[in-house]
Amino acid sequence: MELRQLEYFVAVTEEASFTKAAARLHVAQPGVSAQIRQLERELGQPLLDRSGRTVRLTEAGAAVLPYARAALAAVSGARFAVDELTGLLRGHVTVGTIDWIRSLDLPGLIAEFHRDHPDVEVTVIQEDTDTLTEGLRSGRVDLAFLSLSTDAPAGIATRVVIEQDLYAAVSHDHPLARRPTITLRALADEALISLPKGTGVRAVLDRAFANAGLRPRIAFEAGEPPVVAQIAAHGLGVGVLPESAARGVPDALHAMPIVRPRLSGRIALAWRAEGPRSPAARALTARARRHIP
Repeated sequence: MELRQLEYFVAVTEEASFTKAAARLHVAQPGVSAQIRQLERELGQPLLDRSGRTVRLTEAGAAVLPYARAALAAVSGARFAVDELTGLLRGHVTVGTIDWIRSLDLPGLIAEFHRDHPDVEVTVIQEDTDTLTEGLRSGRVDLAFLSLSTDAPAGIATRVVIEQDLYAAVSHDHPLARRPTITLRALADEALISLPKGTGVRAVLDRAFANAGLRPRIAFEAGEPPVVAQIAAHGLGVGVLPESAARGVPDALHAMPIVRPRLSGRIALAWRAEGPRSPAARALTARARRHIP
């Protein structure tokens, strides 16, 4: 049994896909499959059920998974201890972000860190808040910029870096285009264009409607604020955007704050509060906390 086999097994389990696990590990998919088949032969039991659209654990796989994670954590802990002792900073860190927010200057942060620590490889991924939160908990992501609608998720430490209101955006020929503001109740009568569930903006919107005893009419979902704006510009509904995105909408749109109640969300720097973290991950987190105003 090899540590590489355990690493591949854990990755496939967490991604529920051989293809996604291979991309995460930066190896070829056949190699991942071959190593896990070898592990199953050594253990004498299938660990993964490959019959469905997603890969699932078998009963044996569920029994093996905590031991595989413990073995990998032990090896990582040994490496961390040596790195701490020698003062070396190398390895790999993954930074997650919900969107490229200009005021955060994420490229500048990474460039500054790379100049001081050229032996650390940095990967940047863009996902929704729920996916990034799970990535932080599992260790797949070391540092992330999340959109928060409530307090910090369990097990995650955060520092709020931006707080902004939500805006509604409509085309200039839309009946609402002359309004300086719009209420939540008025929004309930409109076809809405929103970011999908799992994003902080959508969580703020859904919670506000639920608290008011209303139900939003989500006509379109788009993964990024600029796409929401583009759909709204074609007159297909009212786009709901964070303030930073609303201020950059094209001339074809009219943006107005949502009031009564005012809806606001927060962008936070987030990292795992407990558990082993590599020296490189800790160094980048410390740098980010100094870099971000």
